[in-house]
Amino acid sequence: MVKFSYFLGSEQWQPEEILKHAELAKNAGFDMVTISEHFHPWVDDQSASNFAWSTLGALTSVVPSLDLGTGVTTPLWRMHPGVVAQASATIDRLTNSTFHLGVGTGENLNEGPLGYTFPPYAERAARMREALHIIRNLLDGEKLDFTGEYYSTEKAKLYSPPLNHIPIWLAAGGPKSAQLAAEFADGLMISVKDPGEAYERVIEPSNERTKELKKENLRIHTYRWTVFAENDDDAWKALGPWRGLRAPGRLEAKDPSVLREAADTMKKNEILSKYSIASTVEDIYKIYKPLVSEFNSEIITIQITSTNQEETIKILGEEILPSLKKI
Repeated sequence: MVKFSYFLGSEQWQPEEILKHAELAKNAGFDMVTISEHFHPWVDDQSASNFAWSTLGALTSVVPSLDLGTGVTTPLWRMHPGVVAQASATIDRLTNSTFHLGVGTGENLNEGPLGYTFPPYAERAARMREALHIIRNLLDGEKLDFTGEYYSTEKAKLYSPPLNHIPIWLAAGGPKSAQLAAEFADGLMISVKDPGEAYERVIEPSNERTKELKKENLRIHTYRWTVFAENDDDAWKALGPWRGLRAPGRLEAKDPSVLREAADTMKKNEILSKYSIASTVEDIYKIYKPLVSEFNSEIITIQITSTNQEETIKILGEEILPSLKKI
């Protein structure tokens, strides 16, 4: 049965607002909440940036019945992979449900400001291989001695281990990350704009690799960015904290003001075209229906922004989730 997750945007909402939105999501009928983990937001105005691991700890008390997940964290620089494993195990013990560790290779927004060098993809992928080896073995109860090119551990062990199996989901937008996920992760996290492209670039390469490894195909977590607004002016207002997400140079920029300036030199329609725009409840349903009907999704995360977020969460619970659950 599909689990529906509500996305908690750390780059837009302050932590106290996130807790309120999570409670609204629970009351609306969501099964899970997924929180983004950033040091810097996408723009330097209309923005926020909480420490998601602290917020997750609070969420275990606010919504103990919901699954929790990161969407996503980068276990490569700011936190040693062993510390990410420890944090994940702690959240798992505090919640009454399942914790899902979503990981990705990151952006310079979160690493460069703290003095880390953000390398090309090949090194990020190599780091992720080592990181996932460390995380998985520690979560599985190993006392780990490991010496890699980027990380090492010596007699490392989690003495507050998880109570349950923590699935690791790797965000993948192309075949290289999809194949990496097939080797080391439990599942794929896929941002879907075009279902056919997602299959061709992510799911098929992953399935080919799992077949080579004689493993089962990976579990699927799909999500889709939606702006809920009656017109383009309202859509632009709703998108304010996120407009840098689609600006050029988003992987390399350290300072969110750079992305804000880049986004504000673009035509509004150019940025809006990079998101799914919904002006009616029926539009929202049509946007998320393919994630149910065309993918074997275990989790579907609704990423949505509007000019009235709390009312939107209520609408999702009253009019969208019941329809999606009938598919």
